[in-house]
Amino acid sequence: METEGLREFYSAHQPRLVGVISLLTGSRAEAEDIVQEAFVRLVPRWEKVSRYDAPEAWVRLVAVRLAANRHRDGNRFTQLFHRLPAEHVPDPADRYTGDLEQALAGLPMPTRQVVVLHYVCDLSVAQVADTLGIAEGTVKSRLSRARDALSESLLLRSDDHA
Repeated sequence: METEGLREFYSAHQPRLVGVISLLTGSRAEAEDIVQEAFVRLVPRWEKVSRYDAPEAWVRLVAVRLAANRHRDGNRFTQLFHRLPAEHVPDPADRYTGDLEQALAGLPMPTRQVVVLHYVCDLSVAQVADTLGIAEGTVKSRLSRARDALSESLLLRSDDHA
């Protein structure tokens, strides 16, 4: 296995992927864990994936799916946790910094995925649809709902700061 190429690929793409995934998760630490896991899954497949036109897209897809799985599993935990009596449960939104990150965190994960892939990763609607395995119309409707929700959320936040 040619590990030098893999090392170079990791060094070149890991920081950007962490940035992208942190927008999905709202946590840089969680994003680093997810991206690391995606690269771990890449290692045994490197010989094949390295010949793809865009090997970064393969790692990004794995990371996006891992983030979605963690989000889904986290929601199950949260539902169970809320059944327990507690004196004070901290608001998960407290861990986010920045208005955009907070606004993104308020979107459902499927909507957040299309926003990040389209606007941050600069994928076309067709590429987002292909990446997530959904119809282009679904991508367009999620983007439309996201724009409305983000506009409203960011306007409300700007009113709070005024």
